[in-house]
Order: sequence, then structure tokens, then C-alpha cells
Amino acid sequence: MHPNTQTNMRREIDEIPEAASRLLDRSAKDFARVGTALRVKDPAFVVTIARGSSDHAALFLKYAIELTARLPVASVGPSLASIYGTELKLGRGAAIAISQSGKSPDIVAMADAATRAGATSMALTNTLPSPIADACSHALDILAGPETAVAATKSYVNSIVAGLAVLSEWTADAALKRAVADLPKHFAEAIKLEWNDFAADVGDADSIFVLGRGPALAIAGEAALKFKETTGIHAEAYSAAEVLHGPVALVGTRFPVLALAARDAAEASVTETADALHAMGAIVHTTSARATNAKRLPFVETGHPITDALVLVLPFYGFVEAWSRARGNNPDAPANLKKVTETR
Repeated sequence: MHPNTQTNMRREIDEIPEAASRLLDRSAKDFARVGTALRVKDPAFVVTIARGSSDHAALFLKYAIELTARLPVASVGPSLASIYGTELKLGRGAAIAISQSGKSPDIVAMADAATRAGATSMALTNTLPSPIADACSHALDILAGPETAVAATKSYVNSIVAGLAVLSEWTADAALKRAVADLPKHFAEAIKLEWNDFAADVGDADSIFVLGRGPALAIAGEAALKFKETTGIHAEAYSAAEVLHGPVALVGTRFPVLALAARDAAEASVTETADALHAMGAIVHTTSARATNAKRLPFVETGHPITDALVLVLPFYGFVEAWSRARGNNPDAPANLKKVTETR
């Protein structure tokens, strides 16, 4: 593919601010309705049900819920219902199922099992009506609009925006509610950022680490997946705390590392790790002005620690789409992948 050809993926990245604005404008009553249902339920815990990019969205919401509602959140394997036929005791909890297509059989089966067990369940989907909507107590259309690129971008972001909007209603967190309302303008700023220095330094690398902590760790997981999907290189996401244990043995001279730091309580920890890896000879770029030796990437500050982490994905998406093309790949047609994977 020619480096200057506009891909479906690039068009969909550019649509993220509008898609988020549309969701927030049209779904306020739905957010309030589901938030009220969760407040009435007062769950003892939350489980998430998802795969792929949707699972990274679920991990982001896990941190957001734990930090805001102070409830434990766990990802449950869809195969527990679809393959093993296990009936989990979820009656005292809430469940969040995320599926863009709304029809992945194993996700639907687990969501249905959670609902039948008595959990207050919420589906986040880009397709209504759909089996996942029928399987849950409440269904929210994330209103991302048609997404044709195999690598999900705007549906990933809108799934998180919808989840955060519900969370702000559920917990009556006024600061989070304001921060979510401000997201479209921050997204519009973030898609203009360029990470050209990172692209130049990564060059023809065939492996990379992506680091984060808290909500930014979920963004790191999504970034690692997009590296694999669109560029074909090996990428792994790690906690900035975990990487210094076993994985650091793989870090040699000029090994590329992307350290994603938000303006939150973990920023100092992430930048300390970034600087430590730089001292080992790695090429480290980070989204923090606190770094001493690691190279600094541009980012947008939102004024809220949770949404600050989410906005980091926008410049990354722009970078990885362009870098994929520069390496001679077509990010719209990743090898061996298709848009909907119907796992049982």
C-alpha cells in the first residue's frame, strides 16, 4: 500500500471525536437508566465478558470501576459457559459484556449465563438488535457507526466512553461525569498529535514492549494488539512494575519500549521504569514530562486521571496506522484475520 493512501483505519480514527460526541448526546437517558439499575442492585462485585480489543476495553473499565466504585472486578472466561457448561454464582454481582458485532457465540453464552444467574448485566455493543443485547438485562448501543477496518479503533474507544458514562451515573461522581463530557474535545486534540520521533527510532524493529499501570495498562494491552494486527511485529504489554522482573532479560541495546503514563498516581512509577530501561540501552519513549532520560512523546492532559489514560490511545492509533503503511503493510487487511471472530 502506498504510504500516502488513506485507509479505512485512518478514516475511522478520525471519526472518534464525532462518534464519542454522538454517543454522549444521544444516550444520556440510557446511561442514567443503567446507572440507576446498578445503584439499586448495589453489586458486591463486577465481572467482565469480552475478547480481543473489547477485552482491553473491559480491562480499562475494570480499573475505572475499582478506582471509582471501589468494587473488585474480574474477567471471566467465556468458555466457562460455552465449553465447560459451568454455572457461576453471580447473583450478587453485575456483569459487563462487550462485543462490537453482538454475536460472538461464547460471549453471548457467558452473558446469558450471568443474567440467568441473577447478575445485573449490561451489554456494550455496536449492533442492535443482536444476540448479546437479548442476553443481558440492559443493552447500550455504543453508536460508533460502521467500522470496516479489521483493527477496531472507534468501537474500542466508544465502548469505554459508554462504560465510563454509566459509571459516573452509578456512582454519582460529578468529576468523572464532567471529564467524560469533555472527552470529544480532548479526542479532537489528541488525533492531531504526531509521534514521528518514535517512528524514526523504532525503525525496522521486530519486537517491542508497551508499558503502563492502572488504566494505562489497558491502553498498553490494546497498543500491543494493534502492533501485532497492523505491523506484524511481536509486541507485549506489561505493567511497568512487572517488566523489571522476568521480561527485562529480553531488553538489549536499542530494544524499543513505549511507556504509556497518564497524569495519575502511577505516573512517577512508570517514568522511573522508563528511565531505568533507557539506562540499560533500550530506546524508550514515554507520554510524560517527568522522564529524565527517556524521550518524551506529546500527549493531551484532560484534568482527570481516568480519562487522561484513555486519550493516550488516540495518538497511538495514528502512529501505528502510519507506521504500518510505512513498513509496506495494509492495516485494513491484517494477515490471517477477519472482522468478526465467532469463537465457541
